[in-house]
Amino acid sequence: MDRREAGAMKKTSTLIILLVFVVTGLFLFKDSFGKKEDTAKLPPSETITIVDNLDNKVTVPKKIYRIAVAGIFPFPSILSVFLGSAEKIVGMPPASMSAAKAGLLAELFPEILKADTSFTSGEDLNIEELIKLKPDVVFYSSGNGEWTKMFAGAGIPAVAISPRKWDYDVLETYDKWIELLSEMFPESAKAKQVSAYSKETYDKIQNRVKNLKESERKKVLFLFQYDDQKIVTSGKHFFGQYWCDAVGAKNAAEEITVDNANAKITMEQIYNWNPDVVFITNFTPAMPDDIYSGKIGGRSWNNVKAAKTGDVYKMPLGSYRSYTPGADTPVTLLWLAQKVYPELFKDINIEKEVKDYYSKLYGIELTKEQIKRMYSPGAKAAEGF
Repeated sequence: MDRREAGAMKKTSTLIILLVFVVTGLFLFKDSFGKKEDTAKLPPSETITIVDNLDNKVTVPKKIYRIAVAGIFPFPSILSVFLGSAEKIVGMPPASMSAAKAGLLAELFPEILKADTSFTSGEDLNIEELIKLKPDVVFYSSGNGEWTKMFAGAGIPAVAISPRKWDYDVLETYDKWIELLSEMFPESAKAKQVSAYSKETYDKIQNRVKNLKESERKKVLFLFQYDDQKIVTSGKHFFGQYWCDAVGAKNAAEEITVDNANAKITMEQIYNWNPDVVFITNFTPAMPDDIYSGKIGGRSWNNVKAAKTGDVYKMPLGSYRSYTPGADTPVTLLWLAQKVYPELFKDINIEKEVKDYYSKLYGIELTKEQIKRMYSPGAKAAEGF
């Protein structure tokens, strides 16, 4: 072998070694952003232990790249707004996806449309399909006790999220969720800012309604679901009770003591309560015009005060259906107070409040058109629920 051949072989060997280093580096780079790590195998320095809403201690990776959400429908929207992106969300419930498409979420964070929804439906969960998504962590509804065991068996760090731990106090629940996320994602932490804004909003409302006489307090009815077959409201143990209490109103259905969304009522009860204001959630396609016209179920609202005065409103749909805790909760509370007591809150510019809130807390600049759509959702807002 002459010197030229030896030199050529040396150059070739050098190129091969360099190529190996480059390819290896690319794989390492890819893995650092897309690989599902086994949390149990991670050193303690790369994990943190948090306490979830079931008071379980859960060890999760410090660096979370892939997130799945199961059963807790508002949570994908809260994660997206909190993180300023939906890129980490690889799986979510179909009901969350339908709200994202109907509201502003998919417009603000279009990457959320890539999330898989096939692994879960309502109370059902396919653990094999979830495993395929390789989540670093799954957030799930605390009410699904069997899922806790399933996640543990699959080796997936699972964080229980509760919508009822704080007695359906929508504002406190939202604050506690943000507090937990701030602990898990310290680079996006904003628990103090969110809590301060929530308190400021709540105090502002309380200062204006605290001197209302008992006879001046409006009677409010929530229509959680309203169709030809049934009327479901919020009794004492559901979100509607908190909304009423927080704005100094009376829950027309407070005497209904069954928990959650099982408060089925009749028109006879509504006639007897004769509410001053009616709010329709986005968990039902019913619209105010359906109430005024008596079109659904042939039910007449002609003698109900709220219908006579035109005080029937569809609740907002921003990042999620606003009846539940969510990123829109503080401004929803202000909007609701203004609808119940327009004279007490006539100086409040909701559009400005919403724009400032999203800009200051989350760095999201909403347009006038987006805010307008947020406060005028249609019947399609309930699709997929």
